[in-house]
Amino acid sequence: MAAGEPGDLGGYYFRFLPQKTFPSLSSPDTTSRLRQWSMLGRIKAQAFGFDQTFQAYRKDDFVMAFFKDPNVIPNLQLLSDSSGQWITLGTEVKKIEAINVPCTQLSMSFFNRLYDEDIVRDSGHIVKCLDSFCDPFLISDELRKYWVLNQGLQVCKVLLVEDSEKYEIFRQPDREEFLFCLFKHLCLGGSLCQYEDVLNPYLETTKLIYKDFVSVRKHPQTKKIQITSSVFKVTAYDSAGVCYPSTKNHEQTFSYFIVDPIKRHVNVLYHCYGVGEMS
Repeated sequence: MAAGEPGDLGGYYFRFLPQKTFPSLSSPDTTSRLRQWSMLGRIKAQAFGFDQTFQAYRKDDFVMAFFKDPNVIPNLQLLSDSSGQWITLGTEVKKIEAINVPCTQLSMSFFNRLYDEDIVRDSGHIVKCLDSFCDPFLISDELRKYWVLNQGLQVCKVLLVEDSEKYEIFRQPDREEFLFCLFKHLCLGGSLCQYEDVLNPYLETTKLIYKDFVSVRKHPQTKKIQITSSVFKVTAYDSAGVCYPSTKNHEQTFSYFIVDPIKRHVNVLYHCYGVGEMS
């Protein structure tokens, strides 16, 4: 039987950890920012424990076992496309896709190059540009223009030619990093996002979430800090097609599984694009 097919649970068993909290998402500062970015009420974190040694090369077995597990099925939450309410999956997963997301960055200085390319001024203010619309994003500053270029969206080919040098300030391996992905998701926000004029709220919130979800340890010999987590961007399919994180595909709809192999925890960071809570 091929890895990840139904019935092959790979020996993994999971348990829901409702008592595990994620302060980075629930602090007053973050809550207020997520409301402004139209993500509040549409982003959720959940934790699950597992019982076997995690082996990254068996990630597909691991993720398939997760979706089949009787402790996961009634607890894993997602937003309903029709009602906008939080629901559980309610369908049988037939196939999964788990894409490796590199997670090696240990410092927010990773983003310093935004200052070098006239995207952000030394004061921290994001450089404004003429408004243009790149469905579904309104572009009115250089940072948002950069993110939209980063999607490589067809409608933005003109912009891409204009700003191809700026596009290269983060090379492809950098753009795949979990830290970069988190930052980009926060900057683009939900469908009624009120964007920031300065960089700091994005940086601060990214740092808080990253530290909350990603595990590190000191190497016993070198004493250097190293990241122990593995990160995967996860999509699941039932007999009709994509069923998780949503039946509708969107750059801002995602589910990341952040696996701590030492504690044997998997943290699920989920967001579904749409109109966030206003009040």
